[in-house]
Amino acid sequence: MPRKPFLSPAAFTDRVKRVPTRNGYGEGVVAAGKKNGNVVVLCADLSESTRSDMFRDAFPDRFIQLGVSEQSMAAIAGGLALEGKIPFIASYATFSPGRNWEQIRMCAAIQNVPIKIVGCHAGVSVGPDGATHQALEDIALMRVLPNMTVLSPCDVLEARRAVEASVEIDGPVYIRLAREATPVFTTLKTPFEVGRAEVFRDGNDVAIIATGPLVYEALVAARALEKDGIDALVMNVHTIKPLDEEAVVAVAKKCGAVVTVEEAQQAGGLGGAVAECLARHAPTPMAFVGMDDRFGTSGKPSELLRAFSLDRAAIIRAAKVLLR
Repeated sequence: MPRKPFLSPAAFTDRVKRVPTRNGYGEGVVAAGKKNGNVVVLCADLSESTRSDMFRDAFPDRFIQLGVSEQSMAAIAGGLALEGKIPFIASYATFSPGRNWEQIRMCAAIQNVPIKIVGCHAGVSVGPDGATHQALEDIALMRVLPNMTVLSPCDVLEARRAVEASVEIDGPVYIRLAREATPVFTTLKTPFEVGRAEVFRDGNDVAIIATGPLVYEALVAARALEKDGIDALVMNVHTIKPLDEEAVVAVAKKCGAVVTVEEAQQAGGLGGAVAECLARHAPTPMAFVGMDDRFGTSGKPSELLRAFSLDRAAIIRAAKVLLR
């Protein structure tokens, strides 16, 4: 049985707050630093953008600024982890894990040490920075690495909880965060457990399995589908690896149709992970809302989500086409 989601009463009103998920990293790593003296933070010239400056201000002796050197950042973190530290390395996701994937593979994944890789500014919602800075391949890059846990929180509160929870994982973790302010719709009572997907809205006709801030778009889409007589279930998959296969199979069997939603490449991302799972355990008709083998471009975040068919309207269309 799904646990009660305890979503914010303001979630679907004009009172809903909007805060970037990257803020949850800053708050969470400071909280983790207070609890554990082995937590250290490394940054590659983007302290303010990644919110690493919060930790720098709280613990200046445990903060290392490396300049524009993402490969060195990952390698140094590997050495620190081997000596008992719990290093967080933060940058734009297009640079980390994009630029330093080899060092992450060698120094974090193969060694299986507790380096926490924080990829900010992921997805097309980075906006005007354009394709070069819009990380769309990061989920696939990190999902493929043995020993790696991959987290993609849906809002700032869940991001903070993911950061704090990652400290307890004795191995490397990738945490995917966004630049744009997005709705804060969970609460401190909302269930969160690494490795467990949560049903945020029950339903019987189609299961919408989403990750990251687009979980909110999936919930809004489900409310609209209800008006058209379609009873949509919405599942929040904050842990893409290890995927909660039992929960995914359960909702697929219950609804008989699945739509995956992500602000990343479908190939190798959440859509790929769910398709692999269902191909093995419960073949189910599927539709995919995500980047379809394309790079992004420059524009306003809302315009880009619409242009690349990643918004609530695209989710509604995908569900209706699947159920024809």
